[in-house]
Amino acid sequence: MTKNINNAVGIQLKLARSDNGWSLDTACEHTGVSKAMLGQIERGESSPTVARLWKIASGFHLPLTYFLGTIEDDSLTENVLNTEQGISVTTLFAFDKTTKSEVLSLILAPSHQQMSPPHNAGVIEHILVIEGEMEYFLEQQWHPLTAGEVVKFAANTKHGYRNVSAKPAKFHNIICYTDEEKF
Repeated sequence: MTKNINNAVGIQLKLARSDNGWSLDTACEHTGVSKAMLGQIERGESSPTVARLWKIASGFHLPLTYFLGTIEDDSLTENVLNTEQGISVTTLFAFDKTTKSEVLSLILAPSHQQMSPPHNAGVIEHILVIEGEMEYFLEQQWHPLTAGEVVKFAANTKHGYRNVSAKPAKFHNIICYTDEEKF
């Protein structure tokens, strides 16, 4: 993750805490992320993993793209979250209040597996495989998908994605939120 994105995530985290009137301790209780880590993220000193950023977003009842939406540097043409080896997440369409959805593009390196904690009740994910072969984890088992295939599921349980090939797998993820979210 670039320094600019680290700073954007930190600014948005601090803003979310402020909007809720939460201390770091309270944010820790709601997100399951340690107070020390939240402080490091706010100061731009730490890059949250994709899974950790999802925990934060879910704890605040905010979309993932909320934390990627304030890139001020014009040299960046897209918001790319690339905090861990093996996965890259790009915002295609930031959260839209009318449709209550956001669209992300994910690229998984060969043999990479990414597990996601449960999202809030009512959150639905749509996966559209663009390139390669992958599997998604749901209901305690892996399900295969290849380029051109799609799936839709309730994301309020543990789920994940993995690349089962020697080439990168690219998919788009449309995430739809409920009226219970704070946006």
